[in-house]
Formats: sequence, structure tokens, C-alpha cells
Amino acid sequence: TLDFPVPLVEVSPGFHVLELFHGPTHAFKDVGGQFMAGLMQYVGSPNSDKRTTTILVATSGDTGGAVARAFHGRPKTRVVVLFPDEGISLQQRRQMSTLGDNILAISVAGTFDHCQELVKEAFALDTLRDKYCLTSANSINLGRLLPQMFYYLHATRLLSPTPALFAVPSGNLGNLCAGLLAHIAGMPALGFLSAMNANDVFGRFLATGNLSEQPSVPTVSSAMDVGKPSNLERIRWLFRETPDQLNHIIRGASIDDSETRRCITEVYEETGYVLGPHSAVAYRVAQQHHDLEVGPTVVLATAHPAKFPGVVETAIGSKVEPPQELLSVMKRKELFSEIKPTLQELEALLDETILDD
Repeated sequence: TLDFPVPLVEVSPGFHVLELFHGPTHAFKDVGGQFMAGLMQYVGSPNSDKRTTTILVATSGDTGGAVARAFHGRPKTRVVVLFPDEGISLQQRRQMSTLGDNILAISVAGTFDHCQELVKEAFALDTLRDKYCLTSANSINLGRLLPQMFYYLHATRLLSPTPALFAVPSGNLGNLCAGLLAHIAGMPALGFLSAMNANDVFGRFLATGNLSEQPSVPTVSSAMDVGKPSNLERIRWLFRETPDQLNHIIRGASIDDSETRRCITEVYEETGYVLGPHSAVAYRVAQQHHDLEVGPTVVLATAHPAKFPGVVETAIGSKVEPPQELLSVMKRKELFSEIKPTLQELEALLDETILDD
């Protein structure tokens, strides 16, 4: 299922970048998406009546393209992906909107939080789940999350016997949750840095113990623009019996867009390595909050820098050569629908476009 490399690159002494962007859509979500698609094809449809399964997914950028690509053309399966009308890159949108066939891309007038809320509302209604044979490929589905434990274990093995601190770009907190699951299962680690942009709901929760969700604000690390991270509830549950351990294992910190851009520039000038904006958030937070004398740092690079040319190329002063996949999607015809962020509009569109006879 996973036929692409996950290299661990030492960018500077003690600072490693785990490149998770060598899959078909050049984002770390390929790990979970490809695994889920392969598993569902192997075990068959989850529906006893063998109707077509509808995979309903919300995306802040990378999940939609990865899931759409993983399930594209697979029999008895369709993908409905909801993405915000602003805040994702052109390449990210086209990875969802140019496939056609069994992929329905829907632009939602709002933020990722609106998209995610629509998915939750749909799954909360038995009538809709049955009518469309719904399942999820977001990290609310543990089957999407569990395979992401693999790359934490992979990096730990490569650095063995020295445990590492993992710096994780954090938005909806699924990536961090996968690392915590690996650690709870026995993987040694110095801990986890939850690296955030201005959308720092989780950081404030760690600092105060109080959960205060907020509307997301747009940043250059757009896949992390989440005001209501759904995996926060899961993380709280994992530490329900030992809540005092949460702040021993996880530290949270955030940086703004100017610091993100500055990190991309400085790392490129000092090492020649090109970071994407999400990886740069984690890299800078790790620089600010980890003593390398304690042990190595592993920064999770979640997307290819060429997916964000406006940010990256301005920061480094030169062009980033995109992979062939990103070039090809720019040449294909787009097809997507548009709705307001209401369950009524979503249901009407699904009835019109995908409802089985």
C-alpha cells in the first residue's frame, strides 16, 4: 500500500526533517489515505447490501487531495470532499477538483471549521448515514489515523537507540495524536512539540487547562488554520486517567506568519534546505524550545514546499521545482460544486448528484 520513501534528512546537527511528502499527492495524508483505500479494497465494502460507499471528508488542504487520489477509480466507492472556498492553495484545490469520475469536490463558502462541522452533522443523523452509506476518511476515523503511527516508529528506528523530540505542525491535531498513540504503545520519545500558527487553541488549552474554541484566522500555513480541532477531544481522552502527564509529554508553542517566513529564509540561506510553511512553523518552534544536548529533534515535513510557491519562493528568492504530479494537475480541467455551509444545501447537492437509484 505504501510504496513511497519516507526519508529522514539531517538538515543541521541534531535537527532532522522527516519528509512525509513523497507520496502521490506530496503530502503526509497520503499515508493514511493510501492505507485506507487499500484496506477497504482488501476487506470489501463495509455495507452488507453492497451499495456504493460514500466517503465524506472535510479538508483544510491536503486531506482532500490525498483521499481523492487514493480512492479514485476504485469500484463501489465514491468520495465527497468539502473544502473552504478560500485558504487553500491552487495546487491543493486542483488535486481534488480535476479527477472527476467517482470524486465529487465541493467548495464551501466558509472556513475548514465550517466544512468539518458539516461532516459531523451528517454523521450525527442516522437517516443521512444510511441514505448515502457514509463513512469518513478524516482523522475522526481511527483507520485513517493508525497508519500514521508508522512514520514515527520509522524515524525512531533510524535514530535508535537515541530517542527524539518530535516537532509536529498542529492544526486539527490528528498528526500529533498519531504520535501520541505510538508513544503510548511503547515507542520511546523525549516528547512532542505541538507547533501552531496564530490558531493556537491547543496551546492555550495546554497552558490554562481551559478549552476555548475560536474562529480560525487565515495564515500562510493554511492547513493548520483550525479553530475547533476535532482530535483535541481524543487527546484528552487518551490522558483521562493521568491528565497531569499531558504537559509532561507535550509542549505547545505558536509563531506568526512573519516568523514562519523568516524561518524559511534563514534555513535556506544557512543549509540550502527548503521548508514549506507548515514545516517551518515546526522547525522554528523546535529551535526556540528544545535543547539539542538532550537529544535529536525530528521535524515533521507534512507537504512539499512546491505546493505553496507564493510563500516559499518569495522567502528563498528562487523558484521551487515542483514534482510532476503538481505540474500535471495544473493542466487538467477543474470541476467542482459550490454550496453555503448548511446541511440542507449539502444534502440537496448529494441527492442531485450521487444518490443511488
